[in-house]
Amino acid sequence: MSDPPEDHLRLAEALVFASPDPVPARALAALLPEDVDADATLRAVQARYAGRGVELAEIGLGWQFRTAPDLAGRLTRTISRPRRLPRVAMETLAIIAWHQPVTRAQIEEIRGAALSQATLDALLEAALVRPAGHREVPGRPTLWATTTGFLAQFGLRDLAELPKRGELVLETGMPDSGSSAAEQE
Repeated sequence: MSDPPEDHLRLAEALVFASPDPVPARALAALLPEDVDADATLRAVQARYAGRGVELAEIGLGWQFRTAPDLAGRLTRTISRPRRLPRVAMETLAIIAWHQPVTRAQIEEIRGAALSQATLDALLEAALVRPAGHREVPGRPTLWATTTGFLAQFGLRDLAELPKRGELVLETGMPDSGSSAAEQE
């Protein structure tokens, strides 16, 4: 298959650059002639930017320009970083990501501690979680799930890229073996 015309590549670049959120291929397809493959056009732009200071990355259900991974660490001193979430919010976010859709009661059961509404509000405000319906049980509790903003924030294409439990490193720097110290003895 031949490379997409320069005009199509430029249109894709401009669309992705101008959008604050990842751009789905269908958004580009709406701007291109019907016979043009938007996915192929985006992959051609991705190839064009490979190895540069910014790269086109597939994030969530769309595409976004991101700082090249090898340069990101060198920019941390010059780029302001968003406020860090408190530990309880990160724990809650991790539970939602791995167990979604999940209710507040399930989150509390997994964490082993009560969850304040302020924690969920902070995650909602940061656009990292969203209500995903209601569980069909008495009281109809809200189900929580992550957003495409979560995927973008953590540089993931989809939830399948989340690390597995055995790949996680605890704050002590020791790999999580999935068992307690008592079980290991």
